[in-house]
Amino acid sequence: MTKEDQEKLAMLIDADNIQPSIIEDLLAEIAKYGVASVKRIYGDWTSPHLKGWKEELNSHAITPIQQFAYTTGKNATDSAMIIDAMDILYTKNFTGFCLVSSDSDFTRLASRIREEGLKVYGFGEKKTPDAFTAACDKFIFLEILKSDEDKPKKTKQDTKNLRGDTKLVNLLRNAIESTADESGWAPLSAVGSYIAKKSPQFDPRNYGYSKLSDLYKAVGLFTIDERGKKNSPSKIIYVKDARK
Repeated sequence: MTKEDQEKLAMLIDADNIQPSIIEDLLAEIAKYGVASVKRIYGDWTSPHLKGWKEELNSHAITPIQQFAYTTGKNATDSAMIIDAMDILYTKNFTGFCLVSSDSDFTRLASRIREEGLKVYGFGEKKTPDAFTAACDKFIFLEILKSDEDKPKKTKQDTKNLRGDTKLVNLLRNAIESTADESGWAPLSAVGSYIAKKSPQFDPRNYGYSKLSDLYKAVGLFTIDERGKKNSPSKIIYVKDARK
């Protein structure tokens, strides 16, 4: 993908919900989806608990937006972030947003942006309410983005545990059934696209696997076939429900 073809993204971060130690891995993940042309972070910068952000903001050219906490218990940061998001949306200069927060208050914002035909990539901790994760095109849990030295060792779930996860198995099977040809084989790329639409928070890394194909293999209920492409060294991966 050339630079001209990449998504032009606006990254908006809720500083009250995100730790500064995650920023480098967050930016690396966002780079997979496009270019963050706008990088803003919202919070009350007079508050001592945000002081750890200063060095990270300078290093990554992220613009801090000051929002005083006028009233205890009211999240003024959310309001400022939502207003800015709508202003950016109406410029029609962007193709997507990256909303970084674990707060359900951004659920309606994500839905509104998608109503305009733009992509919404959400990033937050696993405690993020389902309503917000479901409102995004894709939602990535921050726990899986931490550098190897910073995150707890993620043990790959074994076949027994994976098969015991009925929700996961049904999702994987339905994805194949919805994208397969008459012979029952489905291109893994089409399967992945279906899963992303059906379950925005799904990520094979949540189960300890870096690739969707590795997760399918680990479950042990599916057949994998790698087929060569004519006049190309690359291969296309197909998957099939072993019961068929």
